[in-house]
Amino acid sequence: MPERRDLLKTVGIATTGLLAGCPGAGSSDTDTPSGGTETATATEEATETDDGGEPDVSVGPMTAVATEWNVYRARLFDAVALGRAGAPGAGATVAQNIFARFEGASGEYGAHEQLESTSESAYEGFEEELGAVQSSLSEGDVSGAASAADAASSNLQTAQQAAAGQQATRVLDLLLLGSRASNAAMAATLGSFEGAAAIAEETMTAFEDGLVYSMIEDADADAYEAFESALSGISSAAGNEDASGVTEQARAALDAAVTGAYALISEESVAGAGHLSTMQARGWDAAALASAGGPGQAYAHTVTLNSYRARVADADWLAANDAADAASTAVENVFAHFEGANAHDALEEADGEAYEAFEGGLEDLSSAIENGNGDGIDSAVETVDTNLVTGIEALVGGEDARAALESAFFRARIADARELYRLGNASAAATIVSDVFARFEANELGFHETMEHESEDLYQRFEEEHLTSLQSAYENDDSEAVATHHDGVQQALLDFEAALSTAVASGAEADYMIGRAFDAAGLAALSETDRAATVIQDTFAHFESGAAGFHEALEEADEEIYESFESTLTDIRTAAEDGGDVTAAATAFNDEAIAAAYAIAGSAGGNGEAAAAIIQDVFATFEEARVHEMLEEADQSAYENFEAALNDYSQGLTSGDADPAVLADATRTAQFAVVGAVDSAPSESGGGSGEESEATETSLSGGPNVVEGVPDDADHVVDMEAVAFAPEELTVSVGDTVAWEHVGGEPHSVTAFEDELPEDATYWASGGFESESAAREGWENGEGAVQSGQSYVHTFETAGEHGYVCIPHEAAGMVGTVIVEE
Repeated sequence: MPERRDLLKTVGIATTGLLAGCPGAGSSDTDTPSGGTETATATEEATETDDGGEPDVSVGPMTAVATEWNVYRARLFDAVALGRAGAPGAGATVAQNIFARFEGASGEYGAHEQLESTSESAYEGFEEELGAVQSSLSEGDVSGAASAADAASSNLQTAQQAAAGQQATRVLDLLLLGSRASNAAMAATLGSFEGAAAIAEETMTAFEDGLVYSMIEDADADAYEAFESALSGISSAAGNEDASGVTEQARAALDAAVTGAYALISEESVAGAGHLSTMQARGWDAAALASAGGPGQAYAHTVTLNSYRARVADADWLAANDAADAASTAVENVFAHFEGANAHDALEEADGEAYEAFEGGLEDLSSAIENGNGDGIDSAVETVDTNLVTGIEALVGGEDARAALESAFFRARIADARELYRLGNASAAATIVSDVFARFEANELGFHETMEHESEDLYQRFEEEHLTSLQSAYENDDSEAVATHHDGVQQALLDFEAALSTAVASGAEADYMIGRAFDAAGLAALSETDRAATVIQDTFAHFESGAAGFHEALEEADEEIYESFESTLTDIRTAAEDGGDVTAAATAFNDEAIAAAYAIAGSAGGNGEAAAAIIQDVFATFEEARVHEMLEEADQSAYENFEAALNDYSQGLTSGDADPAVLADATRTAQFAVVGAVDSAPSESGGGSGEESEATETSLSGGPNVVEGVPDDADHVVDMEAVAFAPEELTVSVGDTVAWEHVGGEPHSVTAFEDELPEDATYWASGGFESESAAREGWENGEGAVQSGQSYVHTFETAGEHGYVCIPHEAAGMVGTVIVEE
């Protein structure tokens, strides 16, 4: 893919002129409101007294808007918290979802429209820094994301001060700190105590450096001390790896912040609306936690790397069994696969030294095999394995994920030992088991400690009952004991994996089955074709048995990959039985097994119950909160809808069918109700009455090939979501017609990158422009827009890759590719 497009997708930074959302927006570039009805409202609500006393807070719809901006501020730090917890990919998704919600928040009192009218520079700065949060997390740069989140939050804070006044903003600052402290509980739930401690430390720093620090100390010393004590308690509990302690102290910090908020301001409706905004933020926390239940793409990368460990070990025993050609082929295949794998760039970015040492080790291994240098083979295998382990540690921080990979590697190696024993080499088999034991005792990838922590009984069964006995069985050439203890070791490892999340266990299963597939290839190279066929038959039966939930997880994640997985596994057995190319068949299966790991990791959740517990706690808090009575008195309907949304969301999180936007919308209405502005509350997931948004849309024009609906003769349809094309990459044939349908968010454009078109292709874009520069200029004038209910239609006549972008959402990485085949 061309470099510029990769930069936009992964970095997500665009020029300032492209960050302003829809064309035709206000052109004022000031940090204070200027002119117009909305500005007058904001100014009135921010009026302060001149006598040096407490500010005269005027409460109204702009107060509620300011509390809604606080939700966005809290969600920025949700994204960073996921990065701190070892799930930067999930954090990047949160950032993208923030962008999508913001883009849909139009209308008179919508967060989007009001930010743009209150301060255009804050608006542009927020969108730019939000894009940087997303891109940084996509690249695994959590520190960069944290800096960008601080900057984005600062832009929103500027707008809050202009819209609601200094005193109200300090209230919201304190409540934001409470929300940030709550994120430590999310990190601890995800198993990252280091992340929880970092969140507590960052929150304390922000508190001490903020304007609210001295104000809360003067207003309510007890709340001040309780907040600081709770942050310290989070750090202590995290140091003791006490998840329940972290959660308890995080709750205490939020409670202290809420208490302090009421002490900071005489108008309790401001604190009440702010408290509701923290409840909305916690609803988004629950969604983030539920979505982060899976191990993520980084884990799938490490599944790939871990598979190389077993394959390189295969090359070692093949060379030792006078099958140098097969050993060389095994190494070459690892190299070839790595060069085209997603894990390639991931390893290079995560640890450049490990990346280079791994590739260098493969080259040395190839040379040693070619030269029949046994010592050189051993040294190169060690280099490769050591640096793959280092790469795995750099890519995934979760203890369970690392341990599962080590378990899969052990299972593959124990299976190798059994095959070597069948071939008459008991000494080599004993050496493999001894190596496994040494790795276990060294706590490689944290496996020893994790297994012992998971189950003392399982630990004893694995190490003392079976692993040590298996080594003795090989050394004594006791075939009956070998069978017993081989099966015992394998079962103990499988039981360990099954106790983990299905997504993590599935990655381990994929690795183990890849190892067995290449074992079959090695056996076939040694003319042991019958045994090769049996290995695959047993592996297929293992998969069909549903071991560790892998079978069901893959079938649910991706039916097509599931079918290919089974088909290519069967092909290995067929090749062995018919004298075919077993290595080629195993290589094809390897591709499907890796794809399976990515599919499952990408679709997995797993923290639904923990997420539901957050909402249940919110419900319990609300029932005892000051804002409960305030909301019930302010608007009965808003009160009932809020409680119903809490109940439905909690149940949906448990069942896996929850929409956080429904709760967010109900909470936002409650925020407006508490400040006496329920009639001004935005409706559903939009931003408000819609009058301003509709007026803006009607002033836009689509131009040629922008039509109502989707034409019946369209061969393919791409959905234009709030900030993404779905699918992002589409393959078509010459002569096919593609329709881009607007299904979410603000108006979009479909604009080809001029330097990403085939040489002979005619330029294309919504609006019918003849060049990219003309399309960009046209967008600024309201041309080339695809609005709700419309589609842009284009027929492709030139083969090759066509890259394109949505101009107003370029900063969010809204780009796509159409691959046109002959």
